[in-house]
Amino acid sequence: MSNRTLNLDDTLYDYLLTHSLREHPEQTALREATRKHPHGEMQISPEQGQFMQLLVKLIGARHTIEVGTFTGYSALTVALALPADGRILACDISDEYTSIGKPYWRRAGVADKIELVIAPARQTLDARLAAGGAAHYDFAFIDADKSGYDGYYERCLQLVRTGGLIAFDNTLWSGEVAKSGGDADTLALKALNDKLHHDERIDMAMLPIGDGLTLARKR
Repeated sequence: MSNRTLNLDDTLYDYLLTHSLREHPEQTALREATRKHPHGEMQISPEQGQFMQLLVKLIGARHTIEVGTFTGYSALTVALALPADGRILACDISDEYTSIGKPYWRRAGVADKIELVIAPARQTLDARLAAGGAAHYDFAFIDADKSGYDGYYERCLQLVRTGGLIAFDNTLWSGEVAKSGGDADTLALKALNDKLHHDERIDMAMLPIGDGLTLARKR
């Protein structure tokens, strides 16, 4: 028994993956390809992806948002959990990085579920709001520039329906958020964590999954 979250050594982490992970072959292939990328550390962990799939299914999500797509593993993961008519609005500024994932999306049969928009995410989200997209979405995942998180949050909070979920990656930031001071990214995450903790518009939980995953349910 334990009254706090376990620390995972390599043996226990391998056990967790072996007894939990149910990846599509294209997920595994894209994750391995991303691991070799110079910025491969930006990729979410597979157990976090599987947890997000479960959340998407639990809330019956059909319309989702992703802010920060990188090589496309998280978009692929969520797309596989959506029903046939489900869609992801994937926001990113790099055609180079996102192009890596496109062949995996196609081979997994979910490319038509992913609408990739290469533009600043604020611009894309503002356009959806202007087009009447408020309360249209069920789920949003924010994993992009940390200084932009608060702006993405405010827009996604308008775009998701009541009872919808917003998930934030990297909210523990390798432990840096618990230390004094920090660089601009760390300070932005600290401010966001404080804001979410006291925001009466949501129910929330910060979880020690991956590099920290915070879930916010719109009230």
